[in-house]
Amino acid sequence: MRIIISPAKKMNVDTDTLAPEGMPVFMEQTGQLLKWMRDLSYEEAKALWKCNDKIADQNYRRFQEMDLTKNLTPAVITYEGIQYQYMAPAVFGGKEAEYVQEHLRILSGFYGVLKPFDGVVPYRLEMQAKASDAGDLYRFWEDRIYREVTDKDHFILNLASKEYSRCVEKYLQPEDVFLTCVFGELADGRVKQKGTFAKMARGEMVRFLAERQAEDPEQIKEFDRLDYHYSEEYSDEKELVFLRKPQK
Repeated sequence: MRIIISPAKKMNVDTDTLAPEGMPVFMEQTGQLLKWMRDLSYEEAKALWKCNDKIADQNYRRFQEMDLTKNLTPAVITYEGIQYQYMAPAVFGGKEAEYVQEHLRILSGFYGVLKPFDGVVPYRLEMQAKASDAGDLYRFWEDRIYREVTDKDHFILNLASKEYSRCVEKYLQPEDVFLTCVFGELADGRVKQKGTFAKMARGEMVRFLAERQAEDPEQIKEFDRLDYHYSEEYSDEKELVFLRKPQK
C-alpha cells in the first residue's frame, strides 16, 4: 500500500528535530526546475505564484540563493500546513517513522515525489503552475510521479488534493486500485467536504495508519478520529467516505 498526500505552501527550515535520510529521487529534474525558476524575472515569478509582495520577495530570494544539498530538512517536517500539524510527525515513534518512510509519499511540483525523510529546502512551486518552456508541470513530470508511487501491490490510498492526485490518476493501469478518502458532512442528502476539516482528517488518517501499522486496506475503514466514521452507504469502489455530524 502506498499513501499519497499533497505538500503545503508554507515551509520551514529545521535541521535539529530529525535528520534527513537520503535525497529525493528526482534531483536531476528538480535541478532543471531550479534553473528555470532562476531565469524568471521577479515580475514573472510573482505572477506565477499569484502572491503578495512579501511572499514573492522571500521566495524569489530563496530560488536565487538555493543550494539543493545544504541545510536540509526532512520533507515531512518542513511542511507546516494543517495536514502536517495533525499528522504530528515530529513526535512519531520508531515504528511510526519506519511505516511512513515505507508507505507515505508526498507529491511535489518541485521535487516530484518525496519520501518523508528525504532532505529538502523550502520552495514555492505548485503543481498547477504554468511552466512556459514545458507547457506546465503536469507535462514536465509526465508519468514519472505515477511510476514512482506505484508499488508491487498496485494499491494507492489517495489523501492528496485533486491538483496533485491528478499526477497519478491520469496514468492508472487496469491492475491498479486507487482509493480516495473523502471526509465530509451530510447536507441535503449529499456529502460535502470542508477544506480545513478535510486537511485535519487527512493528517490524522496518516497517523492512524502508522500507529496501527496498517497493511490491509480494510483497516482504513476503522478510522474514527475527529468524530469521523466510515459510511458504507456513501462509499464505493473508488471512494471511502467518512462522515461527521455538522457542527452547530
